[in-house]
Amino acid sequence: MPRYRLLIEYDGAAFLGWQRQETGLPSVQGAIETAAAVLNDGIAPLVHGAGRTDSGVHASGQVGHLDLDRVIGGQNLRDALNFHLKDMPVVILEASPVRETFHARFSATARHYRYRILNRRAPPALDLGRVWHVPHLLDAGAMQAAADVLAGTHDFSSFRATECQAKSPVKTLDRLKVERAGDEIHVYADARSFLHNQVRIMVGTLRLAGDGRWSPADVAAALAARDRVAAGPTAPAQGLVLTGVDYDDWGD
Repeated sequence: MPRYRLLIEYDGAAFLGWQRQETGLPSVQGAIETAAAVLNDGIAPLVHGAGRTDSGVHASGQVGHLDLDRVIGGQNLRDALNFHLKDMPVVILEASPVRETFHARFSATARHYRYRILNRRAPPALDLGRVWHVPHLLDAGAMQAAADVLAGTHDFSSFRATECQAKSPVKTLDRLKVERAGDEIHVYADARSFLHNQVRIMVGTLRLAGDGRWSPADVAAALAARDRVAAGPTAPAQGLVLTGVDYDDWGD
């Protein structure tokens, strides 16, 4: 069966995350599979995603793949899926055929996330649901100093959800960058893979450093504790966006 790669954008506020829900509640995966069923003799193909984003988390560069029972041009597939997704806040940006060995999740070499904090007194209007509003001034330099502690290969047990099912808590964080952009603070996180809620817990912890409540030594102590209760709170989902996924070979 021919395999196709999808580049996907969505507003996570409308979904209970990427993963299909057995209860039938809305999910990104379920929405795309339902749309694809129309092109596949009524049979919904399994859509694999590069990242299983949580409820409320957005994506501008999610990658997925699916197998269909017929050959269809990439542009035609993109347009047909978007037609059947028109009532949902999810869009297929690109679609292209790939080799059957390509896998959206297991072939990925890096995933990139951006977290937006609106750091001003006034709440958001245009970006409501897309930023975490923190009204008091945060020190982005202090946040970066704390972030530097987390870069590299570590046991991130303190920075994963208690329900995380990953076999190992050891991950390599290639980049954790904090920068101020006017009234916003952006946190960029890059790694081959992440633990459940890892980025949001790291951001919640960095916020404590930005408040002046935690030092880099406090972050190091939380990391060394290997216990979820030792780290900071989990930042809200709405500020997080999966911005891209890297592959050594698309398999075209």
